[in-house]
Formats: sequence, C-alpha cells, structure tokens
Amino acid sequence: MNTTALPFTLALALAVVSPAMAQATQSHAHHAAAPSPDVDVPAAAEPVVAVAERFNTALSSGDLITVEALLAADVLILESGGAERSREEYMGHHAVSDAAFLKGAHRQLLRQRARTAGEFAWVGTESELHAQQDGQPLTVQSTETMVLKQTTDGWRIVHIHWSSRTKR
Repeated sequence: MNTTALPFTLALALAVVSPAMAQATQSHAHHAAAPSPDVDVPAAAEPVVAVAERFNTALSSGDLITVEALLAADVLILESGGAERSREEYMGHHAVSDAAFLKGAHRQLLRQRARTAGEFAWVGTESELHAQQDGQPLTVQSTETMVLKQTTDGWRIVHIHWSSRTKR
C-alpha cells in the first residue's frame, strides 16, 4: 500500500470494524486485557447500532454488496480533509482498498453512544485499531460518527465522519 493512502485507510479501518468484532478481539492472547467498553445505547437506538455494525462487518469481510446496500445514494463521507459525496464515489474509490486493509486489523472498542430523533439517528464511536505497518505494530486512535435516516427500506447511512491519529 502506498504511504499516501495509508492514513486514509488506517482511519477508515479504525472506524469500520464492528463493535462486536472489537469486543471479540479483546480475548486474543496477543492483546493486553482491556477494560470493558463504555457503551451508552438506549433501546430505541439499538436498531441503528445494528445497521452500523452490519456495515462495519460487511466492509471488514469484503461483502461490498451489503456495504453498498446500507449506504444512502447521496451519502457524504468525510475523512482527513477529503470527501466522497455519494455511494457510487465511495464504492468506486476506497471501498475495495478499505476492505482489504481491514482483514488484517483488530479494533478495540473504547466508547460508543447512539441516539435517535425522529427519522434520523447517530452513532458515535471511539476505538483503537491494532494493525501492522512495515512489519511493525501500529496502534491508531479513531473516532467515527455515522448519521442514519429511516427510509422505506430501513435505516440507511447518510453521513460518515472518520478521524484518527497514531497512538504514541
């Protein structure tokens, strides 16, 4: 992977591995025991978090058909000062490389909060991504916000904002 694509891919990777997978990685012997994540998700927001998890799981497993289905056609994805302004743009550019990178990464969920308000909802997640770069361990701190809208086809992701930095 080229070095200019790495920051984007790392930030995305941090943001998209599902919280369920993140909790499972805590049991891996090569990771130190971590405190339980701080999760604040009321019952009304559980279906929204489930969609976010489906998206993350699909992307990390390379299921781009599901990824595409869960994104609104006019989704806006912001990351590292850049933007992808539609599902078509994301699927045609970063989705494949993001999925490939995620196969080798492990995410530790730190905090998650979700809320609903009428036809809109949001999920905010803080996590650490444990990956390898040039054969060396790499830990990146990440924040993610997803905004979803209730449609006739169910909840769809209309906005994602990813932000990350290397942990020192």
